[in-house]
Amino acid sequence: MRKKKLGSTDLMVSELCLGSMTWGTQNTEAEGHGQIDVALDRGINFVDTAEMYPVNPVSAETIGRTESIIGTWFDKTGRRDDMILATKISGAGMKHCRGGAPISPETMTQAVEGSLARLQTDYIDLYQFHWPNRGSYMFRQNWSYDPSSQNKAETLDSMAACLNTLQKLVDQGKIRHFGLSNESAWGTAQWLRLSEQHGLPRVQSIQNEYSLLCRLFDTDLSELCVNEEIGLLAFSPLAAGLLSGKYAGDVIPEGSRRALNGNLGGRITPRVWESVSAYLALAQEHGLDPCQMALAWCRTRPFMCSAIFGATTQEQLEIALGSDDLELSEELVMALDAVHKAHPMPY
Repeated sequence: MRKKKLGSTDLMVSELCLGSMTWGTQNTEAEGHGQIDVALDRGINFVDTAEMYPVNPVSAETIGRTESIIGTWFDKTGRRDDMILATKISGAGMKHCRGGAPISPETMTQAVEGSLARLQTDYIDLYQFHWPNRGSYMFRQNWSYDPSSQNKAETLDSMAACLNTLQKLVDQGKIRHFGLSNESAWGTAQWLRLSEQHGLPRVQSIQNEYSLLCRLFDTDLSELCVNEEIGLLAFSPLAAGLLSGKYAGDVIPEGSRRALNGNLGGRITPRVWESVSAYLALAQEHGLDPCQMALAWCRTRPFMCSAIFGATTQEQLEIALGSDDLELSEELVMALDAVHKAHPMPY
């Protein structure tokens, strides 16, 4: 499997990243371990998790369980050096993590120690801030996003304090690199400016939602990341399963993510079905599996580092892994862009 450099680091990560957020609810520990075994055997070296996982649902009883499943895999196999591991600290509002406290020097120190213990490792390769303290326009918040209540001075002071704490954690060998998630162009630019001004850890990646159905990244963040050597780690590249076709016709298969989350986090709208149908038709016309087409398309984007996919079944895992050697024709890429222009922002 092809590898790409993570930001400006010396880490080379696989262009597909194994997501883990269902391990501990929809998937058992044994299934999580099995997915890691298969993925690493097929060339993936990059796994993403978070202290708040698993999801569907997020609960006080399950917080941290996914990290623990990865930790027992390390303990069982001794293969820590075979994996580039990314995890995240939750921020303001996640009541099950430190009572919903924002990201700060105090919560960072506590969160890193907790993650290291659950993961049964001495270090984290990529430590990501799950969302900004000031809020985010991600997860369909873009329709009513209003930053006018933000306090710029407080935001910048908080960023500086967190960067100084990151430096201490790097010096202690507990984390190697720093990434963002659910961030904006302005926020990312401020993290960059402060790190360069003070010689502190630099942003190497940003994990935002990105797929054929969600292309908010294509303008300002695209320009920033290309010019500043920051890689996108795309989450939900299959639009929570919509691009697989399994929900076509507005159906809800038993045991699917939609059976647990009826509107797929706001992705089910009257506009989405026509858009999905257009992409599925292109996949059929070109004789492609729609999931593999969607994942291969991610590789065509100039800012893409790695696309994070999740699987709840062995069949889904195999389909995703099968996208690795798929190259899309210029004709198909142009046709996909035409669908996007005809159906922009379907949710």
